[in-house]
Amino acid sequence: MKMYHISELEQLSGIKAPTLRVWERRYKFIQPGRTDTNIRMYDDDQVRKLLNIVTLLSNGYKLSKIAQLDDDDIHAMVLGLHGVANDPDAVSIAFINDLILAMLSFDETAFEQSYTAAVKRYGMFEAMLKVFYPLLERVGIMWSTADVMPVQEHFASSIVRRKLISAADALVIRKKRRKKFLLMLPPGEWHEIGLLFANYIIRSKDIETIYLGQNVPYEQVAAVYEKANCSHVLLFFITRPAQDNLESIRKQMGITAEVPLLYTGSSVVTQSLVSNKSSHLLQSPHDLLKYLG
Repeated sequence: MKMYHISELEQLSGIKAPTLRVWERRYKFIQPGRTDTNIRMYDDDQVRKLLNIVTLLSNGYKLSKIAQLDDDDIHAMVLGLHGVANDPDAVSIAFINDLILAMLSFDETAFEQSYTAAVKRYGMFEAMLKVFYPLLERVGIMWSTADVMPVQEHFASSIVRRKLISAADALVIRKKRRKKFLLMLPPGEWHEIGLLFANYIIRSKDIETIYLGQNVPYEQVAAVYEKANCSHVLLFFITRPAQDNLESIRKQMGITAEVPLLYTGSSVVTQSLVSNKSSHLLQSPHDLLKYLG
């Protein structure tokens, strides 16, 4: 069984560590184990209970009332919320916590059910913004720069990745347009959830895309760009590139100055890049929608 530090519990639940410590003392919701050096450690059952408590709190229940319930009652109340909660934030929090619980136990069926319910309620675009992005950010996937991620995060991101690919594939381009976007992750970039979502958004506007995916060498772009007759190039940065001047990157890719170069990703990284007039920063998926018109 995986054990969690309080910092990990804070990340998964969205509740700050000092608050968690107060809850432990005052309400005794969860009682962590201790290492030989007196460091708190939490198991899957305690994480599961905490996430259920957070869901109830987001739906207006008081801590004092929740403290009087046993684990089965808490779980039953959370199940009873589905389909009846009216607060949009509470609904999205419930979906996120359901997905995290499924992730922690590697329950693909439960993950799929929660994913499908979120898309049915919001549609793919809003579900990504309200549920899946916050989920991935919470468990450290979206902006993680580590070479190795915990296996539970791999499990969740692989399902979301598969769903985005399937959703984009289902969008049939009805007619040829002048616009055609080339999408890619620069050299050394491997986290493609954001790029896949951009691909979905562009194709949903009936615009063709050439999706190159992860870790694409700049010098190989020119041949693809010319042969596919692309009108735009979109780059997604998660980590700071070795070359931070977009004009230099453009030259390495062999694309001309009149071709719009769109870039997005981690705000910390994109703000550090040197741009010019033909480069366009997209700070959110809404910016991409606005750009597409």
